[in-house]
This record gives sequence, C-alpha cells and structure tokens, in this order.
Amino acid sequence: MTEGHQNHTESQNSHGGSEAKESITLGGAVAMGTGVMIGAGIFALTGQIAELAGPLFPLSFIAGAIVTALAAYSYIKMSNAWPSSGGIAMILQKAYGPGTVAAAASLLMALSMVINESLVARTFASYALRPFKMQDNGLLLSALALALIVFAYLVNASGNRSVSMVSIVMSAIKIGGIAIFAVAALWVSGLSAGAFVEPTTGFGWEGMVASVAFSILAFKGFTTITNSGGEIVDPHRNVGRTIMIAIGICVVTYLLVAAAVGASLGIDEIVAARDYSLAAAAEPALGRVGFWFTIVIAVTATASGVVASVFAVSRMLTMLTQMKMIPHSHFGMKGSLRSHLLVYTVVVAGVLAVLFDLSRIAALGVFFYLVMDMLVHWGVLRNLRKEIGARAEILLAALAADLVVLGAFTWTKLQSDAMIVLYAALGIAIVFFGEHLFLRRKEANEDELA
Repeated sequence: MTEGHQNHTESQNSHGGSEAKESITLGGAVAMGTGVMIGAGIFALTGQIAELAGPLFPLSFIAGAIVTALAAYSYIKMSNAWPSSGGIAMILQKAYGPGTVAAAASLLMALSMVINESLVARTFASYALRPFKMQDNGLLLSALALALIVFAYLVNASGNRSVSMVSIVMSAIKIGGIAIFAVAALWVSGLSAGAFVEPTTGFGWEGMVASVAFSILAFKGFTTITNSGGEIVDPHRNVGRTIMIAIGICVVTYLLVAAAVGASLGIDEIVAARDYSLAAAAEPALGRVGFWFTIVIAVTATASGVVASVFAVSRMLTMLTQMKMIPHSHFGMKGSLRSHLLVYTVVVAGVLAVLFDLSRIAALGVFFYLVMDMLVHWGVLRNLRKEIGARAEILLAALAADLVVLGAFTWTKLQSDAMIVLYAALGIAIVFFGEHLFLRRKEANEDELA
C-alpha cells in the first residue's frame, strides 16, 4: 500500500461522513457492545447451543469467551493504532490494500451484522408473542420483527447521542433484569442440577466444538465497539478497555442464565423452546410473575440489540462507500450518505427477518463472521504485526481457534442441514466475485478519466 493511499484513507477515517468525534462515552460504548451481544447470545442462541453441546452447554459460553478474547487482540491493537468509524473496514484495508480481499471481507462483516439484526428482531417477536401463544404465527412474527427494525431506524436517524442514551438505559435494565431472573431461578430451584445431570450420550466433542460457533456469535457484538472507534471518547485508551469490559460482563451474564435455565429445564425442553428458552425456564421456577418479568426483559434486551447493531453496520457501510470499496446509488433519496446507508441496512435486515427462520439466520451469521475474522487475523499477522507491535503467537492462536470451530460447525451442519452450508458458500463466493468485478470496473473507469 502506498503512503499517499494510507494518508488518504486515514483522512477519510477521521473526517469522512458526518461522524461526531468523541460523541460516545466509555459507558455508552460498553452499553452498545453488550446491547448487541446479550440481545443475540442469551435470547436467540441458548437453545441452539444446548442442542449441540448437551448438558455441558454452559462450557460453550466459556470457550466462546476465550476464543473471542483471542480474536479481540487483533482488533484492539489495530484500533489503538488507528481508531476509526467503520474500524473493521480500516483494519482490512490496511492489511490487504484497497483490493478484493479487503472489500469482500468487510462486506461479509457488514452482512453478518445485518443478519444479526434480523436474528434478534425475530427473537424479539418470538418473546413478545409468547404470552399469547402466537409465537408460531409466521405473519405476526414477521410484522413485529419489521416493526422493531423500523423503530431502530428512527432511533438511529435521530443521532449518536440518542443511540448512546437509549443503549445505556436499555442495557442497564436488561442486565439487571437478567441477573435478577438468574439468581431468583437458581434460588427457587434450590441450585438443582437439572439438565446438567442428564447423560451426555449422543453429544460428542464435535457438537461441543460446533456449539462454540454460536457462542462466538453471541460475543461478536464487541465489533460494534471497533466500528465506532472514531466516535468514542479518548479512543486510543478506551476502545480496548470497552471491548474487554463488555466481554467480561457478557460471560458472567451468560453463565448465570445458563445455570438458571439448566436448573429449571431438561435439555429436550430447552431445545423445544429454543426461540424463547428463558421464558420457558422462568415459569416453572418463578411462576407467572417470573414469566412476565422475563418477557419484559427479553423484549427490552432484543430491542436495544437491534438499535445498537443498526448503528454499527450503517457506519461501517458508510466507511466502505467513502473508501470506494462498495457501489452506491442514492435511488433518488435526499440527505447524507449515512442516511441512505441507514435505510439500506434496515431494508435488508427486514427482508432477512421475513424470509429466514432463526436457526438458518444464525448459521449464515456464523459462516460469514468466522471467514471474515480469520482474514483479519491473517492480514494483521502477515502485514501489520511489527508495525502495531502485535505478538505472533496470539494471532496464530486466534486463527487456529477460528479454524477449528468453523471446521466442526461445518461438519455438523453438513449432517443436519447441508443446504445452509451451500447457501453460505454461495453467498461468500458471490460477495468475492461481485467485489472483484466492481473494483475492476472502477479501476478501468479511473484509467479512462486519467
């Protein structure tokens, strides 16, 4: 990469678009990160993790936290050196240059975030409809999911400080509420062993390792922080602190809830109620009051998760467009570039929320995210390690962990749902091929103008 190109990119990172520098406090950034993580991790993925890992499913969250902490090393080192909005695009562009790999991997990350929005929006709808026993009504599920996505758009359109304030308030409510649910459920159950004493027959190591893929998806909200690096107060100091605080809060929260759910329900019951497992666990442990309390917390948690995710992905797409790594059309809309990409984000998320069920949405997110994550580690290891002072052994450990988890997850899905593996492979191939054609055409146009 040339020095001139680097300077141009850094200028875009610092001044491109309408970002308000240092408009997000440390608390606001932690709230956004935990908002995305907890919204997906506990309410959407607990049942799917238990289905693969069996009675030992809480261990999957611990393994996921370890893999995520290793992965965060690359992002923290890069963000400390070059904090920016749309930070993952910046990392990939610096690691690979302004070519197909950086553009395609960045787009995979953006797509995985949009997939997460649709996943959490459908989870919101499942919990909201559960009290009325209408959670299986596909039309109502889609309508409520779309309503939440529209709400997230309106909050984001009102500005950064609105997003930060909503995220702080909602995160405080849901983390406190989840902790109350978990402690109360464990107390009422008398610390019963529940699902944890069931035989592990039928649950092999492949399933356990594969389940870590969903756990990683539950923690990947830390990238929300990276993508807003240029807007966080004192980013060189606070981006890394924010990421590690958010991971720490989430792993404690996940383990508390996993223990409470496992004490109240058997594995078969958790799997059967996987789209609303906390609500299913609350009623036998805490009665109808506990059930309604959990519904309220779940709706709050998932709503804040979508708000935070829309915030992050719209800014990442803005960065990619400013760097001329993805095509853009105004489609006759007025307003800023960011406002256009905010609209595109919620439209795509809404379409996914209508077309796919929770299981396949989550699986697609896993494939897209892990491929992108491995490309980040490899690029930093090969091209930037010395410049940012990163340790090769940590980068290699993160890369190996992702590879093992992705391999186990792919093997498991090939046996249970081979089509989703095909969809993911086609999606990744289309992204890389499409970016290659776009960048080649852009280069040809620039040569003609020159």
